[in-house]
Amino acid sequence: MGADEPQVRTTAGVVRGAGEASGSAVFKGIPFAEPPVGALRFGAPVPVRSWDGVRKSVAYGAPPPQSAAFGMDALVSGDAVDEGDWLTLNVWTPDPDPGAGLPVIVWMHGGAYVIGMSGLPEYDGGRLAREGAVVVVTLNYRVGIEGFAQIEGAPANRGLLDQVAALEWVRDNIRAFGGDPGRVTVVGQSAGAGSLAALLTMERAAGLFGRAVAQSVPGTFFSPELAADIAREFAAEMGVRPTVEDLGAVAPRRLPAVADAVGARGGAFAERWGPTAHALIPVAPVVDGDVLPAAPWEALASGAGRDVELVVGHTRDEFRLMMLLRGLTGEVTGDQAAVALRTFGPGGSGGSGGAAGGDVYRAAFPAASDEELYELVQSDWLFRMPSLHLAEAQIAGGGRAHVYELVWEAPGMGGMLGACHGLDVPLVFGNLGEGLPALLLGEEPPAEAEELSRLVRAAWTGFAAGEGPGWSAYDVEQRSVRLFDAKPSVAPYPEEVSRGLWREHVFGALPLCG
Repeated sequence: MGADEPQVRTTAGVVRGAGEASGSAVFKGIPFAEPPVGALRFGAPVPVRSWDGVRKSVAYGAPPPQSAAFGMDALVSGDAVDEGDWLTLNVWTPDPDPGAGLPVIVWMHGGAYVIGMSGLPEYDGGRLAREGAVVVVTLNYRVGIEGFAQIEGAPANRGLLDQVAALEWVRDNIRAFGGDPGRVTVVGQSAGAGSLAALLTMERAAGLFGRAVAQSVPGTFFSPELAADIAREFAAEMGVRPTVEDLGAVAPRRLPAVADAVGARGGAFAERWGPTAHALIPVAPVVDGDVLPAAPWEALASGAGRDVELVVGHTRDEFRLMMLLRGLTGEVTGDQAAVALRTFGPGGSGGSGGAAGGDVYRAAFPAASDEELYELVQSDWLFRMPSLHLAEAQIAGGGRAHVYELVWEAPGMGGMLGACHGLDVPLVFGNLGEGLPALLLGEEPPAEAEELSRLVRAAWTGFAAGEGPGWSAYDVEQRSVRLFDAKPSVAPYPEEVSRGLWREHVFGALPLCG
């Protein structure tokens, strides 16, 4: 085969990809596990069976079942979903020579653990691989009820186990694509960063990667009791039991709508589910004591991830995109702000601060409006403080962490989104003009976006290559962080007021409240 149809032999068989004019190659839809349907439904991933001949690998694999959030369910077809060919990955390599020894970046997508697929245009790894001289791997993992619901007779955290299986595939095969299995960096954003936080602490993932970049780590991890209670509501919605036997009889394409329906009624379960209900979060990783022995912050502080060098950070205005999508921009009332402050403020079990949570925020930010407080407390509870605490836990456990904050304001939507959640994704991949990036950056991204993307990509690929991200490690005295702006700088952590409010809070598994 010529350079336009490169072939690589994996442990399961030969795959044929596509060449690019630059000399790079891409291989899409490579299975790393058997389809988790039929007898394998809700089970841990099983290694893919070998095949004869050459497998054409030029199209993305089918995505797992998707929630209707952001219209993601429209991107999948029922028949393809039910067939279960979800567990595939994609490889971009600038040099498909087994002797190239290039650093490897493995991307874990976000999506609140209910949506996400590797085939979205913003996750195309071609530019990152080509210009960064790295091998880029993206992958699918089970989300929603299939991947994270607590089901009787099934292992917990099946989505995390899928990620481990993909990393094992990388270990065993990436050399054939020009990568160095000894230089693997996992990069995750949002739910992908939460997954990465879990992987840092999981014995099953030990040794599969040496560096990690966690972008906007969510603080939502469930206790087994909370997860089981939510799963009972999923099952009740369908008139079945939350067991492998009963749920296994329900077509995969049906389950996301069930989770959506229960999540939409979250407020009705507030007394039992606490902040989880208000946040409309139906699934998350479960601290089950087996797959995930402890919440990441506790485990890292005990030294679980000390051998993995970490970059972790968040955007300045994390929750602003969610407010826009929920139609709350300019519409937040005083009562809504009061509920948010009571629910998500620091202190108390699971971060539910009660009346004191509202008092401390109003005192700390006396000039803030109700809408600003509503956004701020949820940015802190959901992403900003969990990310900062993850870095501090890593340091407490004897490891190293570099911290950043993205403060550059997105020009899309008239600039109303600020430095919102998800803005970092197009900057990492350099794909600035299609899908979500077009909403954030506008139809014609400014030159500033292109330059900032170049700097972010250089930081991540430099870190993956072992050269560091370009700024010094965080320490709890100086608190120096990289501020990614039109003119990046290094400065003391800018969210000092919020840091102080959350200083004594312990992030852990969210409990069942009653």
